[in-house]
Amino acid sequence: MQIVCLDLEGVLVPEIWIEFSQRTQIPELSKTTRDEPNYDKLMRERTEILNRHRLGLSDIQNVIGGMCPIPGAREFLNELRKRMQVVILSDTFYEFASPLMAQLDWPTLFCHHLEVNASGYIADYHLRIPDHKRASVAAFNTLNFNTIAVGDSYNDISMLSEAHTGIFFCPPANVIADFPQFRVKRSYNQLLNAIDEASAKN
Repeated sequence: MQIVCLDLEGVLVPEIWIEFSQRTQIPELSKTTRDEPNYDKLMRERTEILNRHRLGLSDIQNVIGGMCPIPGAREFLNELRKRMQVVILSDTFYEFASPLMAQLDWPTLFCHHLEVNASGYIADYHLRIPDHKRASVAAFNTLNFNTIAVGDSYNDISMLSEAHTGIFFCPPANVIADFPQFRVKRSYNQLLNAIDEASAKN
C-alpha cells in the first residue's frame, strides 16, 4: 500500500505569507521556512509584525480568499489521488486553509491551529504536535504503508528523511545545497513520474 505525503505551500499553492507580504507591502513578512528553519522563531516574528501593524486574522483571510493553487496543481493532485492515497502535511493553519482546500477538491489536510483574541488579532499558535510532518510519516510507516514524501523547504526535511522516498519539488538553491541527497523535480509531470517510480520499487 502506498501513501503520498505532500507539503502544501510551495508544492500545491503559493506561499501565503509571501502573497500577504506583497499585498500589505511589508517585506519582513515575506520570510518563510525556506529562509528560517526554526519554525517557532519564524511564527513569533510574524505575530509581532502583525500586531505592530494592527493586522488581524481577517486581513490574512481576505488575501487568501483571492489566491489560487499553482497552475496544474489541482489536476496533478486529482490524478495522483486516482493512483494512491494522499495526505497534505502542512505547517499552515486550519484558519487559513479552507479557501485553498476547496479549490483543490478538499484533500485530507493535517496542519495546526491559531489562537485569536477577542479583537481578531493572532495571539498565539498551537502545533498539532512538534514535528508533526515527520511524526505523521512515521505513523504511516508503522501502519505498513510505503511512504513517499514531497516538500520544498527546511521544515520538510524530517518528513522527507522519515519517508521511504523523499522528493524535492521546486526548492530554492540553498535548500538543495544543504540537502543534496533528495531528488529534485520541477514540474508536476516530472513529480508524478518520480512518485510512480518510487511506488513501483516497493
